[in-house]
Amino acid sequence: MSENLIQISEEEWRSRLSTEQFRVLRKKGTEAPFSGKYNDFYEKGIYSCAGCGQDLFSSSTKYDAGTGWPSFWEAISEDNIERIPDYSLGMKRIEVICSRCGGHLGHVFDDGPAPTGEHFCIDSISLNFNPE
Repeated sequence: MSENLIQISEEEWRSRLSTEQFRVLRKKGTEAPFSGKYNDFYEKGIYSCAGCGQDLFSSSTKYDAGTGWPSFWEAISEDNIERIPDYSLGMKRIEVICSRCGGHLGHVFDDGPAPTGEHFCIDSISLNFNPE
């Protein structure tokens, strides 16, 4: 993880985040498919981490993957995310976390569109939206 990782106690995270945000961002949960506020949302702007505010994804890379979660084909910067092998649920996946606060964002798969071929499948609850 990044040496610039925000160091906040679990109690502080609980006070800053909603119960659902805490469950997803800090305990690696997930929201139900098609339930998140950004799944069918296509305004122009920047999606940032709901935990720390770091910019993560641009609306210009958002697309409808039909999975029920917001999908992006590229992060704003590789420096703003980290990719971590995840072997939970009996499969190999790549978890995506915020490089600043370590918050769980979702997973990235290799079934996305050009030009990257990547599919960042991200929980809405992990994001805030900042309009252009």
